[in-house]
Amino acid sequence: MKTSNENNILLSDEQKLAIANTFVAALKNNDWENMCSVLSPDATWTLPGISLLSGLASGAEAIVKRVQNLKQFGVNFNLKHILIGLNGFTLALHNTAQREELILDEEVAIVFEVMNEKIVSMATYLSDVAGINRFFIPGIID
Repeated sequence: MKTSNENNILLSDEQKLAIANTFVAALKNNDWENMCSVLSPDATWTLPGISLLSGLASGAEAIVKRVQNLKQFGVNFNLKHILIGLNGFTLALHNTAQREELILDEEVAIVFEVMNEKIVSMATYLSDVAGINRFFIPGIID
């Protein structure tokens, strides 16, 4: 069975879940090579807001760099759910971090589109865009 894009074979729910679990394990273990193994070389990731990390990250290397920057800012990722869709999956997360009196505490959904067994796009939805604008500022990480 094929989607409207004749070159994209529909993945099973198990295959999508395996890709999601690989991404999550790589995130937890700082395993950037494994993370790249499930990313298309030209994958994209959008993050709302006007913070240092907001906007478009284009390419697997840029996506890994964004994840590394999030970790450098001290963000703790608490996976709540992996939600499976027709063309990908969504990670429902509760992200927290603290820097002095400044607290980041937000609900996050990252929607992943998968094509030909690779993540081709990621779009982040946040409960507190103003919070990331205050938290992810220049001069905090290298």
